[in-house]
Amino acid sequence: MKTIFWGVVLVTMLTGCAEWSPSPIQSGVDLQWMNTAVRPQDDLYRHVSGKWLETAVIPEDRARYGAFDQLRDQSEARLRSIIESLVDQPDLDPESEARKMADLYRDFMDEPTLETGGMTPLTEELSRIDGVQSHEALIGLMGYLATVGISVPIEPSVAPDAREATRYAVYISQGGLGMPDREYYLNTTDPRLTHIREAYQRYLETLFTLAHESAPALSAQKVLSLETALAQAQWTKVENRDSIKTYNKISVAELDAQISPDFAWATWQTTMEINGRVNALIVRQPSYFKAMATLTRSVPLEDWKTYLRSRLLDAYAPYLNADFVNAQFQFHGKTVRGIPENRPRWKRGVAVVDTSMGEALGHLYVDQVFPESSKLRMQTLVDNLLTAYRQSIETLPWMSLATRQEALRKLAALNTKIGYPNRWRDYSALVIRPGELLGNLMRASQFETRRQINKLGEPIDREEWGMTPQTVNAYYSARLNEIVFPAAILQPPFFNPEADDSVNYGAIGAVIGHEISHAFDDQGSQSDGQGNLRNWWSDEDRQQFSKRTHALVEQYDAYSPLPGYFVNGELTLGENIADNSGLAIAFKAYHLALGEESAPVIDGMDGNQRFYCGWVQAWRSRVRDAEVLRLLKVDPHAPAAFRANGPLVNQPGFQEAFGTKPGDLLYRAPDQQVILW
Repeated sequence: MKTIFWGVVLVTMLTGCAEWSPSPIQSGVDLQWMNTAVRPQDDLYRHVSGKWLETAVIPEDRARYGAFDQLRDQSEARLRSIIESLVDQPDLDPESEARKMADLYRDFMDEPTLETGGMTPLTEELSRIDGVQSHEALIGLMGYLATVGISVPIEPSVAPDAREATRYAVYISQGGLGMPDREYYLNTTDPRLTHIREAYQRYLETLFTLAHESAPALSAQKVLSLETALAQAQWTKVENRDSIKTYNKISVAELDAQISPDFAWATWQTTMEINGRVNALIVRQPSYFKAMATLTRSVPLEDWKTYLRSRLLDAYAPYLNADFVNAQFQFHGKTVRGIPENRPRWKRGVAVVDTSMGEALGHLYVDQVFPESSKLRMQTLVDNLLTAYRQSIETLPWMSLATRQEALRKLAALNTKIGYPNRWRDYSALVIRPGELLGNLMRASQFETRRQINKLGEPIDREEWGMTPQTVNAYYSARLNEIVFPAAILQPPFFNPEADDSVNYGAIGAVIGHEISHAFDDQGSQSDGQGNLRNWWSDEDRQQFSKRTHALVEQYDAYSPLPGYFVNGELTLGENIADNSGLAIAFKAYHLALGEESAPVIDGMDGNQRFYCGWVQAWRSRVRDAEVLRLLKVDPHAPAAFRANGPLVNQPGFQEAFGTKPGDLLYRAPDQQVILW
């Protein structure tokens, strides 16, 4: 099930990392996994984690495994305990959030009922699709299906207006593909992608067979043909990173003239309940929407209905009987990502509750696992990082005074959120009926849609979170100019209250620096401290910045995680800037925290060496080849090994700490190092 209507924010996905040993470690560096046969000057990642990389086994239900995944395992186990304790309480108030969560989980875990239900839970939605008899009805149906969590060619969201960040706006984005990216449809020379494309057609045929379509093979061909046409019109992942090009505010009155004169925009807006609430839409990919609108007229209506049936079946297959569940996993899990086994049912049940009522579950989670002391210590780390960032901006040799002052104003306006929201979301209006799993999931999606739509015309809610406390991640929002650190990531190996400060600054400190740096990456730097897209740079300063970022593109373009496949330096540029700058700033903050004191030597390493070991051990990760391929196509982050080692060549502190020399693989001459902030 796809969740829609999250605000448009720049989010750093800190993916794929290290397993953490539960044994107490004074220094915070997990020595048992070191491979001392690998010189740190050549490959610090494998020096620190080589034995782990050689012996770690990816669980059968995962595409990759590392620290993030282990923390997610811990979080899931805690959430399971919380949810099952609710299930065990039969006298809960039927209208309470606790009872709603218990009912969602109980219904998902009731496999016998789902087996006997067959296609019945989707009867009403399939009839709705079958009943479409006109272009206007088709467009209205696209709007409706988006509200119930189905990816269709128009994907709406509500977020602060990027050029008027004091008010909310409706954005529309391209969507509606069943495979991860347009390249899966359009690249006809890559045998791996060809294999996946052929498997996708077989998967569609299986869905239509299970749904008792009269000609499943023909239906699958029609869907693949239509999705290929959509893919041809879609913008690339690199194009979609451009904050300026993807901001196209078009008045409702001008939509027909600028996008399509014969597309039922009014019908779509009525279905979305935004008529009269907005006078413009922000169209992220105008050329795509022109082509998509043409396809709604040129492709037969019956083919569109077949396509929408496939989107419905694909979205809700995980919540039907075993035949649907297995077919959906066989393609999306095994073929696309290389995962041998589906996740245990209880984990999928936890995900159902987490997706539908995340903050209600998070409220209970925080009460159990996140002490106030952790929040206070984290705030100290953030304050030190901000101080280091300010000092760095004040002394940048390549930046003019006027641009520097704007950068400092933006930094001063940056908001920080740690652990959990100050105000929890209210789920009292969400209707959960026992025994109606699919209906409840659809109502949960509609609840979120209405919650987002109801923001229109209201003041910006700066207390809202875009992630739940139990999410193992962090993010920066360009529109709100804020950094957010959920409670679940504030654990070892990222944040270890028992460890020496050096490792904490190398791990969670660099994560903090990473998120701050998103405010000053190639895209975030185009917004000011209030979240508005505005050029606050002099032309010369922007040229200096672009020269340095181009060098990063070239550096990461050369990395190859699979034979014949390379990192896309343009796609990953924002995250690479954040990794490089965040690590540099964290190192400065570590020394601010030391003050006049000298760091002790622990386990034969000084503080600077432990700092960089803390950084690379946080990125320890094993990934299946199929998942590596998928991530190269869709993920704006470089693979873990290159996230670990890549920034080191640009860090004077690393070069000095390990005494690198010409000829060492991680050595880079000072005049060749890319230093941004």
